[in-house]
Amino acid sequence: AVERANLLNMAKLSIKGLIESALSFGRTLDSDYPPLQQFFVVMEHCLKHGLKVRKSFLSYNKTIWGPLELVEKLYPEAEEIAASVRDLPGLKTPLGRARAWLRLALMQKKMADYLRCLIIQRDLLSDFYEYHALMMEEEGAVIVGLLVGLNVIDANLCVKGEDLDTQVGVIDFSMYLKSDDDIGGKERNVQIAAILDQKNYVEELNRQLNSTVNSLHARVDSLEKSNTKLIEEVTKVDVEAELQTYKHSRQGLDEMYNEARRQLREESQLRQDMENELMVQVSMKHEIELAMKLLEKDIHEKQDALIGLRQQLDEVKAINMEMYQKLQVTEDAMKEKNEIISRLEDKTDQINATMKQLEQ
Repeated sequence: AVERANLLNMAKLSIKGLIESALSFGRTLDSDYPPLQQFFVVMEHCLKHGLKVRKSFLSYNKTIWGPLELVEKLYPEAEEIAASVRDLPGLKTPLGRARAWLRLALMQKKMADYLRCLIIQRDLLSDFYEYHALMMEEEGAVIVGLLVGLNVIDANLCVKGEDLDTQVGVIDFSMYLKSDDDIGGKERNVQIAAILDQKNYVEELNRQLNSTVNSLHARVDSLEKSNTKLIEEVTKVDVEAELQTYKHSRQGLDEMYNEARRQLREESQLRQDMENELMVQVSMKHEIELAMKLLEKDIHEKQDALIGLRQQLDEVKAINMEMYQKLQVTEDAMKEKNEIISRLEDKTDQINATMKQLEQ
């Protein structure tokens, strides 16, 4: 679970950094763009998490090409990309084909759609992944949702001339050290550390209470032994004097026992209060995580709406341009007709003048 959470956080940072840097870059991205390279490395690690080792004819291998190749059976539009990957001449390993597949899917702006149809089929994914794998859990669905934001990016990647078989995918954490998500992660780590400190304090208090109870039991046992000795001595000495002494000692023992019980009740109440406070902190942490997920979902919906509005704006611009061109053509035709009419009027005037001269 910790490894899945770490991969999810890295995917969030990578996708957010790629979108922000790409929008500020303002041009089509190529294969040498560092945030884009890091995004593919992070996606490769996410797809490799919990991957089963599959037995081949000569050896055992562990590759992400198997589940990605399955997409073309679930999503008919993915057949073209799978065929293109198989036809690339420079790819010799399944890992290289998987890397090429990811790059082509990003250029098509279909990566989120392809992976979404894949994670829905958990029964088919179970042939490739362990039950605890990221693609089998909720984190996989969250990452697929985040990938929708990449549709605003234009990338032009040269897959044919790139050596994808021998690349070493290492995550460069220095790119994310100053990100806002990392600062938020630090704040969450501080909160978790405070909760763990409270938990350790409660456990230490519990150990002290157990030690106190054990010491009290030992004291009670010793007092009972002393009482037994007193009873034996009572049979040997004056019964009334010894009985009076026993009553006094028993009264002192009862007072000590009552005081110990009072302390135990107070310590137990304090422990219960600390446990209740810990439960409140844990519930607040869950609520914060749920609010973050809802906020991310809202952001994705707004991004989708923004993309739709941009498309509508482009269509309106095209319609306006077409109407403007038609208006220009109409105005030109009107000018030509007005010129013809003016020339006809001039000829008419000339004919009338000639007629008048002939009549005179």
